[in-house]
Amino acid sequence: MTETTGSTATPESGNPEGADGAAETTPAEGEALSRRDRKRANRSGDKKSGKRAKMGLFARIGLFYRQIIAELRKVVWPTRSELTNYTAVVVSFVVVVMAFVAGLDYGFSKLSLFIFG
Repeated sequence: MTETTGSTATPESGNPEGADGAAETTPAEGEALSRRDRKRANRSGDKKSGKRAKMGLFARIGLFYRQIIAELRKVVWPTRSELTNYTAVVVSFVVVVMAFVAGLDYGFSKLSLFIFG
């Protein structure tokens, strides 16, 4: 078996205890947690830690806008000819749908005039 890296432990990976090698055991019924396990459980509570908890309002806003700009740089923008083609397709489709709706409107108005006089 070869050991693979990752966050999940599978029998195929050769690391059944977990990616970090520490076995996560739960106490059997009637057994109490050890002092180390209780400390570990308290540390992984709902406390905020790291950079995100220490950043102020303006720093978070600045980070938000930097992330927006980074995502916009990843976008594949169309070329000028592609943009012209896409625009022509959209405008022609809108004109066709407008003509269809105008024809239905004209037909229904003539039908209602014929029925109700």
